Amino acid sequence: MTIDLGRRRLLVSTTALAGVSFLPAWATTGSVPALPRDGEAFDFETLVAHARALSHQPYHAPDERYAELLDEIGYEAFMGIHTRKEVALWADAATPVTVEFFHLDQNARAPVAIHVVESGRSRRIQYNGDLFRYDDPALAKRLPADLGFSGFRMLGRGDPAREWLAFKGASYFRSPGGLDQYGLSARGVAIDTGYGADEAFPNFTQYWLIKPESDAATITICALLEGQHVTGAYRIKLSRPNDIILDIETRLFQRNDVQRLGIAPLTSMFWFSETNARRGVDWRPEIHDSDGLAMTTGQDQRLWRALVNPPRTQYSAFQDKNPKGFGLLQRDRVFDHYQDPEVGFENRPSLWVEPRGNWGSGHVGLLELPTDEEVYDNINVFWVPAGKTASGNDWQFDYRLHWGADQPDPPQLARVMATRTGRAGAPGTYEDQSVLARKFVIDFAGHALDSLDKDDAPEPQVHASHGKIDNPYVRYVEKTGRWRVFFDWKGELPPNDTPVELQAALRHGARQITETWLYAYYPEALPRQLYADDDSA
Repeated sequence: MTIDLGRRRLLVSTTALAGVSFLPAWATTGSVPALPRDGEAFDFETLVAHARALSHQPYHAPDERYAELLDEIGYEAFMGIHTRKEVALWADAATPVTVEFFHLDQNARAPVAIHVVESGRSRRIQYNGDLFRYDDPALAKRLPADLGFSGFRMLGRGDPAREWLAFKGASYFRSPGGLDQYGLSARGVAIDTGYGADEAFPNFTQYWLIKPESDAATITICALLEGQHVTGAYRIKLSRPNDIILDIETRLFQRNDVQRLGIAPLTSMFWFSETNARRGVDWRPEIHDSDGLAMTTGQDQRLWRALVNPPRTQYSAFQDKNPKGFGLLQRDRVFDHYQDPEVGFENRPSLWVEPRGNWGSGHVGLLELPTDEEVYDNINVFWVPAGKTASGNDWQFDYRLHWGADQPDPPQLARVMATRTGRAGAPGTYEDQSVLARKFVIDFAGHALDSLDKDDAPEPQVHASHGKIDNPYVRYVEKTGRWRVFFDWKGELPPNDTPVELQAALRHGARQITETWLYAYYPEALPRQLYADDDSA
């Protein structure tokens, strides 16, 4: 697995799994059912009852101690703290995985409680500095004996041991998937994401790790979610047939009204690709963890929304009922397109959400934030259920998360493989074009196109929400084996500072043979000076 040497984020996490229905509100209760103490039996229903009762109690923010000391544990110091594998949880047991714990640091400041459940009985894992070794002995001597853990990771058996997943910070988790490369993240729930300072980040405050048998096909993790607006109970069943699969049961209980409840949220990074690259921004040709949002609607329509790095915050809502799946994918797997062997963007995992049961009406929300660095996760995707998300509501969502190279059910339709943009018009006519006009070039590939030849070309179907489409046509690119759609967009600035919503697909006869390409274009003037003046050369 390649380490993120070029990324300064300390978040490491895994996937979760949940199913969905709307439940009636429960009456307020005066007491909170106790969670099991050491030696007592643990079961998921007790955790659900505890989370439900907590939602009727005042919220208390997580305890943050030793602030000055944690300020010193930034990226470099954190990377100098190592787990001692010989004392990892289950290191000497016949289990499919071992568990290593994460230290508190500058970005993960609130300790979490981690319990192990053996023979049905719960036992809390106590923090001990001897679980770690430190590159800086002076730092080790200054650490208090009750510092606490910020999370954990699970590793499979083997030499070397492959990481399976990790939880750290708020309700975030990640997995390297079958490609053994960390990239995008998931989290338990998103609250008011896209509303700036109103966004809240509930925390997984306690975990229960169920000790698996030596031949167990799944590993179970339970977690308690606590936040100002919601509480929740999560049961996550982890398996690794090759890719990492998480089956998640989620029970959510609302303390307060929220503006936007995000279910099965995914978080990724998109800075630039062949779509929006500008010379001189960075020495690498592309920098992104994901390059598109893929969706399979409740009516089996296949959509591909190419990601953008917008000039301003952009929220897109894709209305649906009982979606079949959605996810953030990394389709571009060519090393030459990134040229960064240390970071390994070409091996970043894709993450697909497969709803279980009927999720009802709502929309897939895509939040894109502007960024000029790769260290910030600026892409968020989640399901937003329809209806009022009010205090007292209870929710149940079940879903499966697939961490791997691709979505688990690749469409029979041909797929979008690349999106490129540039100056509108043909060579020699650029000066005649409006500075707002733009050329779009989309590559499609797949079995549905393989049987076609140059004399039996598919037809482009292109639409724009504003302005007009000029000169759409299709060409077969023999060197790549792909069919390429060209068109120019022309028009004035859209009203109310909104983007132009573009849509394209290929048809053959009366049948659509590709997924539908979607894109949000913000018209803006391109640089007119392509070469330096003599005076500034």
